[in-house]
Amino acid sequence: DRFGIVGGLMTTVHSITATQKTVDGPSMKDWRGGRAASFNIIPSSTGAAKAVGKVLPSLNGKLTGMAFRVPTVDVSVVDLTVRLEKAASYEDIKAAIKNESETKMKGILGYVDEDLVSTDFVGDSRSSIFDAKAGIA
Repeated sequence: DRFGIVGGLMTTVHSITATQKTVDGPSMKDWRGGRAASFNIIPSSTGAAKAVGKVLPSLNGKLTGMAFRVPTVDVSVVDLTVRLEKAASYEDIKAAIKNESETKMKGILGYVDEDLVSTDFVGDSRSSIFDAKAGIA
């Protein structure tokens, strides 16, 4: 809300799912989807950008997305690149997200500035965690 989003790209990086193949085999959806999940990074389509537009109507039609399936057992990542309506430094964005994570969105949105990796988030009850060290502006 504070900065406004003109448009953006979401790249989601998903862990292996139960519907993926353990060894190479046929897939009804697409050729790549039939490849062995534990040995490949698999480009895929995603409905995440459209879903965001349904949950946050102000973003409807402003985001597009792509996905990768990766050989990890848990935790997914979203890399969000946006054009803002209002100028903001990365420090401004981090401060706004940290404030929300400690107030209105506490328990839902997390904020970390430590050198963590995916397994450090396994079992975390928050819906989303902003990794301040992983972003750029």
